[in-house]
Amino acid sequence: MTDRTTYVSLAGVRLRGWTDAMVRDLLGTPDVQGRDPRRWSLAPVRLYLLARVEAVERTPEFAETAARCRARASAAGIHAERRRAAVLAAIRAEPIEVPLLPRPELERRAARHRHLLGARSPGPDPAAAPGGTPGGAAAASASGSAAVPPPAGALVRWQVSYLRHALSRYEALLDGLYGEAGRGEAERLLRRRLYEAIAAAYPSLARECRRRIAVER
Repeated sequence: MTDRTTYVSLAGVRLRGWTDAMVRDLLGTPDVQGRDPRRWSLAPVRLYLLARVEAVERTPEFAETAARCRARASAAGIHAERRRAAVLAAIRAEPIEVPLLPRPELERRAARHRHLLGARSPGPDPAAAPGGTPGGAAAASASGSAAVPPPAGALVRWQVSYLRHALSRYEALLDGLYGEAGRGEAERLLRRRLYEAIAAAYPSLARECRRRIAVER
């Protein structure tokens, strides 16, 4: 049995400011390695002698390596922040061109789009009328049949969803953003701009657009 005061885990080494590359280059092979029988994880347990870790931390090589890592992290953070700011500025400045369609044509396309989504989904159509078949209301609307009218408010939701899909090309503005925080902020801004553009082009859909802006955060 290993003494927890004598050994430090890989997670513990990371908490001391080490990167995985530093562990590999400066510590090398763990002093103890195996699977912890108390855990279900198949990942091996890697333990390092605390005395050896502390000894390496006192060397000039460790100080130089840590300084280089901090400099690289700082440079990467600056680059990521510049990229995030550039993407946000591009999203704010990009003109959003919403296709303008006669109401009957928009309704037909929206119902068709909903029907295709329902056909690809293995589960029931959440917009289908109670007791109806999956995609039934959308299929009827898409084919021009009035036998199964869409549920109340469904046609408005379908139209917004179709128009949002028609504007999916603007998601290319997000290219190059990978960090969770930065990309999430950009995605929220882009969604808001798209829904605002749809609402401006189709005032009858403005309420549904505002609802989606509020819930899709």
